Amino acid sequence: MTQRLKTVYYETIVPKLKEQFNYTNIHQVPKVIKVTVNRGLGDASQNAKALESSIAELATITGQKPVVTRARKAIAGFKIRKGMPVGVMVTLRSERMYAFLDRLISLALPRIRDFRGISGNSFDGRGNYSLGIREQLIFPEIDYDKIDQIRGMDISIITTAQTDEEGRALLTEMGMPFRK
Repeated sequence: MTQRLKTVYYETIVPKLKEQFNYTNIHQVPKVIKVTVNRGLGDASQNAKALESSIAELATITGQKPVVTRARKAIAGFKIRKGMPVGVMVTLRSERMYAFLDRLISLALPRIRDFRGISGNSFDGRGNYSLGIREQLIFPEIDYDKIDQIRGMDISIITTAQTDEEGRALLTEMGMPFRK
């Protein structure tokens, strides 16, 4: 089953961007390569339940089992040894990526309290966009009664765009609600 956002991309967004940026080849048009969802857990080394609940929540939100990220080196100030779990992350590509982006743009972001749009300043200079979410409750898949603690996550959208202007145009056409 082809995702709605994917068909919209190929049928309407590609021709618009091709005309807007005067591309000669269809492969020059920027597209989303992958979306990474990352959650750092400061208390994961002491609290195994927090790690398990984060794995379950990210799996529910993204539809894919997350990978546990581990500390590369020991940091005494944070009471972390090398190899201890410090977070979880998921890398989404193709169909799951489009499904997640569609749910993020149309369902989750509008559910944020006092939402006026997302910042347009979070591009990295190469057309990739990152945003932080303060609580996981904005996703409709998460049941309020089953969470133990409100935790945020970082979402990075990696594109083939060469400049921030191209990346912003791509995400705007996809429906990303940037602040005016």
